[in-house]
Parts: sequence; C-alpha cells; structure tokens
Amino acid sequence: MPKHIGIVACSYEGAALCYRTICNEGSLYLGEHAHPEVSLHNHPLNEYMKFINRGDWEGVAELMLSSAEKIQKAGAEFCVSPDNTIHQSFMSVIKRSPLPWLHIAEEVAKIVEKNKYKKVGILGTKFLMEGPVYPDVFTNRNINYSIPSAENRSKINDIIFKELVYGNILEKSRKYLLQVINELRSDGCDSIVLGCTEIPLIVPPEDSSLPVLDSTRILARAALMYSLDRDSDLFKITRDPVT
Repeated sequence: MPKHIGIVACSYEGAALCYRTICNEGSLYLGEHAHPEVSLHNHPLNEYMKFINRGDWEGVAELMLSSAEKIQKAGAEFCVSPDNTIHQSFMSVIKRSPLPWLHIAEEVAKIVEKNKYKKVGILGTKFLMEGPVYPDVFTNRNINYSIPSAENRSKINDIIFKELVYGNILEKSRKYLLQVINELRSDGCDSIVLGCTEIPLIVPPEDSSLPVLDSTRILARAALMYSLDRDSDLFKITRDPVT
C-alpha cells in the first residue's frame, strides 16, 4: 500500500496545487481515479504571517509541528510542506517532528542537477529570496544562483501577498514576472525556480524565457514517488541536518 502523505499547508492556493498534483498524477501509477491517502492541515496564513513578519522562525516551527501532529493522528506517515518560505524553520521542525519530512529545496536541487543547469534564478517571497532556504542547499551542492534586484524583490513580494495567495491572477503582474525572468536570463541564469508555491499559477512554462522549476509540483511528485517506494535513493527522508 502507498504511504499516507501528510501536507502541512501555509497558503491555501499552493497547498491546493500540491494536493491536486499528487491526486492527478497518482493515477498514472495506481490506476484510474487512484492515488495515495492524503491528509492536509492548514493553520490560517495570518497566523504564520504574525511570526514571519517579525522573523520569529521558532514561532513558525511551532505551527508546522502542530500541523504535523494533527496529520499524524489522521494516519500520515511523512510530511511535506508546499511552502518554500517556512522551510527556514525546517531544521527546528525535524528535530522535534513526530514524522519525517521531505525538504522542498533539496527536491528542486535534484532536478537542477539532473538537468545540469549551471545558474538558477530564484523567485519567491521577499523572505525566501533574501533568506537561507535555497542558498544553503544550492551552496552545499555547488549550484550557482541569482536573485532579483531589491526593487524587484519588493514588487514580487507584493504580487504574492496581495494577489496570488487570494488566487487573483492579473495580466500586468504576469508580464512583470516574465520581465524579471528575462533580466535573470541576462544575468546568466539558465533556469528559474518558481520558489513561491503560487507563482506557477501565473507563470506558465511556455511563457517563460527560461526553463522553470516548479517547486510545488516537484515536491508533490517527490512525495508521490516516496509514497510508492519508487526511486527511494533519490527521494529519501532524513532527520539529519541539511549541510
């Protein structure tokens, strides 16, 4: 039987995309209408933002652990969180979590290496672009990366929190994000991480001037593969620090 997947949600749009991907693609392996069991828990986004806005990552960790405990009681055997930003609390979480986890940036890095990309642009919230989640993982794997300018980081953050988390997809914002991707391409990037779980809703791969690394779907597929005991050497879960 497939392992029961637990989704620790932060923003609902990104969590919904992760859930849909697991269920939709599960049938490719398990047959029509079939997919692993999935349990999801979501503290309201405003609860997370109270801690994120003041840089209290231990407070974020407590919310993640609360969700992990709830989905463990529902039968989940491991956790994923389709939210890049809150992975800044990941190391604190896995030390105390009742369940093991997959790390979203580690799963993205595996795809970067598989495709032999040399320099990766990172899009996401301001907290994610300026934080350690991807730099720590990429540096450990000798992957070069770049982030947008300070002005662009602020604008992207506004698009995410004022539009995308509510499911509002505006054409002017789509064009803006595509222009930022063009600028990262000019900076030498050969691929782009959509490191906010809502950005895939507004940046279709066919519109991007760079190959996109859709972190939401990459994580969902990694969870699906682990649940099915496929490629266990690639999709392993660890409680050890990411170094």
